[in-house]
Formats: sequence, structure tokens, C-alpha cells
Amino acid sequence: MKEITNEVLKEKIYYEKLENGLDVYFMPKEGFTKKYAVLATNYGSNELEFVPIGENKPIRVNEGIAHFLEHKMFEQPNGKNAFDEFSKYGASANAFTNFTMTAYLFSCTEYFYECLAHLIDYVQTPYFTDENVEKEKGIIEQEIKMYNDDPDWNVYFNALKAMYVNYPVRVDIAGSVDSIYKITKEELYKCYNTFYNPGNMTLFVVGDLDVNKVMDTVKKYNHNDVEKLEHKIETFYPDEPNHVNEKEVIEKFPISIPMFNIAFKDNNVGMSGKELMKKEIITEILIDMIFKRGTALYEDLYMQGLINENFGSGFSSQVNYGFTIIGGDSKNPKEVKRIILEYIEKYKKEGLDKVAFERTKKKKIGHFLKYFDSVNFIANNFIAYNFKGMNVLDYLDVIKEVKFEEIEERLKEHLKEEYCVISIVEPK
Repeated sequence: MKEITNEVLKEKIYYEKLENGLDVYFMPKEGFTKKYAVLATNYGSNELEFVPIGENKPIRVNEGIAHFLEHKMFEQPNGKNAFDEFSKYGASANAFTNFTMTAYLFSCTEYFYECLAHLIDYVQTPYFTDENVEKEKGIIEQEIKMYNDDPDWNVYFNALKAMYVNYPVRVDIAGSVDSIYKITKEELYKCYNTFYNPGNMTLFVVGDLDVNKVMDTVKKYNHNDVEKLEHKIETFYPDEPNHVNEKEVIEKFPISIPMFNIAFKDNNVGMSGKELMKKEIITEILIDMIFKRGTALYEDLYMQGLINENFGSGFSSQVNYGFTIIGGDSKNPKEVKRIILEYIEKYKKEGLDKVAFERTKKKKIGHFLKYFDSVNFIANNFIAYNFKGMNVLDYLDVIKEVKFEEIEERLKEHLKEEYCVISIVEPK
């Protein structure tokens, strides 16, 4: 067992790779009453073309299958639902699928080891039949239709579709009604057997727990009767050009005030590990300096009545893609975009404020340290970072390296009008 420590954070993580390839991490948090565990696979909705384990030719699967698979994992061979067992122990359980990973998690204050055993067991016990797969299609169809009626969801996904020409991040995580009705039991098993191989998965546990008991529980209930993953799963993605797909998408919904997402496509991609972490931190600092509450741009837009308290911004980044999104409500979204681009050009010519940079950087460090009081934050961020080749404990070292000149360079490289799109949902 390996120990990973950070003296500044005063945090320690125990790590062991099991014989079947599963990566297991445990962070002790003495004095915390809440315990948390997340078991995740490095597999999300973007993985549509791959070479299945045991085969030598790539296949393409139906859109939405990763999300469909997540739904089906709760149905057990004994007819019970996996959530029922967690409820019995008073635990709160959930699962989610995003573009790049699928995660199964629970939190509790008591009966942690029983819940951990159950988590490991049910995620490694797929049960798909023709009947239960067909039944699930109707449930997911209703979920898709619900999201199709959600203006927030549509303004966001329309921005992704505007930015991306080919990359599957432009495809709804749940797929479409047409695509999910093509999913079969055999296709689900093929995806499961490939991507739910322990060698493609990570378990992270955090709480006031005994490290040896955690590891013993994992080893006892971990399934060892699967073919070990001897090589990286081959996945294929379409070539994505640097240019955006379309500059503007407008859709009508029964709402009272227009909603918008202004997005900048990131073309500086293909990095992982600390290099990617540094790019993320640099971009987040840049965005905070320009768009957050209290900045000159925010105050200008607010005083003109062009935005309200729903205005926000953020950067989303993976190894192969990334984007900045600024969103909110406005009676005139196109004017908001015009002013934003005007401010960006002004900062490119006149430079950013170095004092604001130092203040923003210190604030981000403070927020990061505060987040370590949350077991949810620790676990979910550790897993997300881990699949990008990062360790969350490296964050402080990396942010301290960030220089003001790198923020200004990122401004010029990333926030370009040619990479900018706007998605608007306006009243019918």
C-alpha cells in the first residue's frame, strides 16, 4: 500500500492497485461523522466508438448507452433495487453519468462497511434481460422529453452544438428517443464488459475510518472473476476542427425573459496531468477576473439592467476538449455578448490588473482549502481529476506556480471572437 501525503494540506491518501486492476484510494478524515465512497468508471457518453475487450475491430454504439447502462445497474438478479439496500442502512445513494465518466456513490454516518460491500457488489453484478431493457426505454424516453422541455438544458446544449462540429460532447448525454430504442441487451453487456472492467475503474473512500478495514472490505467483496485489462481501452473520436459549428442558435420556449449562454471553444487541448490542471486554474482565474460579481464588466452589465443575479461563468475542461461558458437571463443577450467582447478586446490592449490577479489567486486558494471540510467535494473532485491524470493534492503546488503573464497569454489565446458562439432561448 502506498501513502500519498501533502504537508501543507496536512492530508494523506492511501493507495493500492488490486490484482484485478481496480485503483483504490482512501483519505482518512478524523473527527468527521459523514463517510463517503464513490466507485467510478472512466466511461461517459463521449465513448461511442471503441474496440471491445477480447475483440480487434472497433464498433460504434448507440448514443446515450452509458447513461442507459447507469440506469440498469440498479436492477439486481434477485429482483431488488440496489437503492433499497442502502435505505436499509440509512445511507444516501446516487449515481450520475457525464460526458467522460459514470459514478456510483453513497454517504452515511453508520454501517459504512456494509454499504461499501454493497456498492462494490452491485456495480460488479450486471443484470440485463430483453424484458428489463425494453421496460427501461420508456422510463428514459420520459427523462429525455423532460430535458427537451427544460430551457436551461436546451440553452446549454445548443451552445455545445454551436461550438462543436463533430466531437460527441455535442450529443445529449441521455441520447435521443430514436437512439435509446435501438439499444439491446447484447450492446449493454459489450459496453459493460469493456468499460466496467476493474482496470478502468477507481474507488475513492473518505471519512473517519480504519484503513485496514476499508482495504479488507474492498478485497473481500471485489469480484476477481473478470479478465484483467492488460492494455488501455482503444477509443476513437472524430476529428474536430478549430472553427465553431455555428455562431448563433436561437430557440423559443414558454418563458418570460430570454436566457443565454455565451461560449468560447478551447482549441488548446490534448494535455493531461499537471499541465492540464495548470491550464484549468489559469483559465478559472482569468474568468473570475473578468466576469465574476464585483468586476467592472459585471457592474457595467448590471447597472444597464442587462443581467440579474443569475449571471455566472465557468470553465469546463477534459483532455480532448474544453470551453468557457457565460450564462444568465437578459432582455438583450446579443448586447451582453457585444459588451463582453468589447471588454475582452479592451483588456487585450490595455492589460489586466495585477492586483486583481493576486487577490483572485488568494481567494481561489482559500476556497480550495475550505472545500476540504466537505467529504463530497473531496471524493468527487478526486475521481474527476484522477481520470484526467491529476491528483487533487497537487492543486496548491500548481496554483502557486501560476504567473500573471500566463493569465494575459491565456486571455489572448482563448477568448477570441472567432471561437465565440451564443445560444439564446427566448419567449414564444
